[in-house]
Amino acid sequence: MVASGAIAACAATAHTAYNLRILRTPPPAPEPAVERVSVLVPARDEERRLGPCLAALLSTEGVADLEILVLDDGSSDGTADIVRSYAERDPRVRLVDGGRAALPEGWLGKPWACERLARAATGTVLVFLDADVTVAPHGIAASVALLRDSGLGLVSPYPRQEADGALPRLVQPLLQWSWLTTLPLGSAESSPRESLVAANGQLLVVDAAVYRRAGSHAAVRGEVLDDVALLRAVKRAGGRGVVADGTHVASCRMYESGPALVDGYTKSLWSAFGSPAGSAGVVGLLSWLYVVPAAAVVVGPTHRARAWGALGYAAGVAGRILVARRTGQHLVPDVAVHPASVATFGWLVAESWRRKRSGRLTWSGRPLP
Repeated sequence: MVASGAIAACAATAHTAYNLRILRTPPPAPEPAVERVSVLVPARDEERRLGPCLAALLSTEGVADLEILVLDDGSSDGTADIVRSYAERDPRVRLVDGGRAALPEGWLGKPWACERLARAATGTVLVFLDADVTVAPHGIAASVALLRDSGLGLVSPYPRQEADGALPRLVQPLLQWSWLTTLPLGSAESSPRESLVAANGQLLVVDAAVYRRAGSHAAVRGEVLDDVALLRAVKRAGGRGVVADGTHVASCRMYESGPALVDGYTKSLWSAFGSPAGSAGVVGLLSWLYVVPAAAVVVGPTHRARAWGALGYAAGVAGRILVARRTGQHLVPDVAVHPASVATFGWLVAESWRRKRSGRLTWSGRPLP
């Protein structure tokens, strides 16, 4: 068992290296965008983080025709006031009042907010952006250039993930490592199979016509992982899309504390793998590849078992190093505790299912059905 897990971990790391070679990257010096670009920011109680997001957007270079729409989704803080203050200084910024009415039947909060933003947008390119994301001056132009140069209908430049504190640094680096290790990027881009997708709603760029043809966010109205679901809807409509390297175009600090991270992950992990059995299968596979070999190094009954375990552990750490160097993540000591990261992820999956069954899941203050 240890030997087979170590061999599989080596193969997975080789796949990571290949994916990093073919991973699409927005151009560092993009040509100026010649079309209207709508940046759409859903915001609910984002008073603390929205200001830096808007300030960065207003420093955008290379997009002559830019509109920035921010939907205040029933905030109880000063979110709307911040948007108004920026709108008074720059006509490119506009506040969309989301009101405080109950969500329509079958809709979750963020898909409904994105749907309303898209209805108000006038651009031929829609850029969905979370309020906790800070884009580089060339970030929007580079992302649009990637969309147009690739001929795709949707691209998702994955922002650099900023993480401080023990738990965020233990878990957050797994986000990019997971799809770079498990998803065949070449096939994901060309294949119509909906299972071959990865996307990140923090920064998601889509051709407006493709978005409407896919059914807009109405097609994913009840999905917790609406970003992945939207890319699947694009594929169903005959379009193509792929995740990309957004390390140098944007950054995001998703969680500022351990408890916030636990709440955020448990909100959605139950839906990531289809069923409890699917979740158990994924956690079991990751444990076989990355936890069992590391455990064998410590408690292996024979020298041979410990040697195989050391190989498997080294393969997992090597994969993390490759991803960390490319995506601007911490190297030391984060990559060395990769088995602990995987084990913590497994606990988060189990906790997500436990909270779902007890009816304790919420999203931005709203209970999930």
